[in-house]
Amino acid sequence: MKKIFLYILAGSLCFSACKKDDDVATFTEPEDINVRNSYDDQAIQKYMDANYLDVQGNIKAFSSTDTTDDHYKKLSELNPVKLPSGVIYIKRDGAQPTTGVTIEANAKTQIRTMMRANYMLATDTDGNVSFASSGVLLNTINGSGSPTTDPSFYYVKNSVLTSASTDAAKQRSYYEIEGLQEGLTYFQGFADHNDGDAYNLQGVIIVPSRAAFARDTHYNYTGYSLQNNCFVFNFQIYKANTRPVAEQ
Repeated sequence: MKKIFLYILAGSLCFSACKKDDDVATFTEPEDINVRNSYDDQAIQKYMDANYLDVQGNIKAFSSTDTTDDHYKKLSELNPVKLPSGVIYIKRDGAQPTTGVTIEANAKTQIRTMMRANYMLATDTDGNVSFASSGVLLNTINGSGSPTTDPSFYYVKNSVLTSASTDAAKQRSYYEIEGLQEGLTYFQGFADHNDGDAYNLQGVIIVPSRAAFARDTHYNYTGYSLQNNCFVFNFQIYKANTRPVAEQ
């Protein structure tokens, strides 16, 4: 009887030890916003070192086994400009309109865009800070294949705000990503690019969480919280114009 008890005890201890070894430490969001901002900046730098733009301006990750991408420059080597807000923009040579349309601040300009927009969360795992998770906010390039007008994270209509049922949802910041709006002012849009024309992406805008939703409540775009997430926008503005009154 004593032997049976000892076997059971030994088995229990072994199971507990194995279970402890299998436990995976989960990332805990830092309380200090300065730590979050540091995570974002470190992860963004690593992202720019690990990716490049292909011949159509798509962001691609460097391969560790394929040498065909060795001649491409890193995003970090394409003259990225960092704004005081932390937003980074990269303008792609040869992809800008000859005579373009100015994109005004605060989303005053209506845009029709081909865009791939991803969100990513920077985490610290055993001292290694990088983007550990990602998801798609919008992808007209691999999705519909057609440009879209004024995605609501760029501009939300007044009718949406006035019909909202909560105080938070009546605010533009609940929907719009200010860092994207800011970054776009450093680009010009085409006056009237045809929807069926092949895309040639103009560049990249990278928005740290502090210039996006930060830790505020926001519209449910994906079914997941976008708090503390950074955003990467890879795009071409097919058409930029003054927003018609009916579209405001």
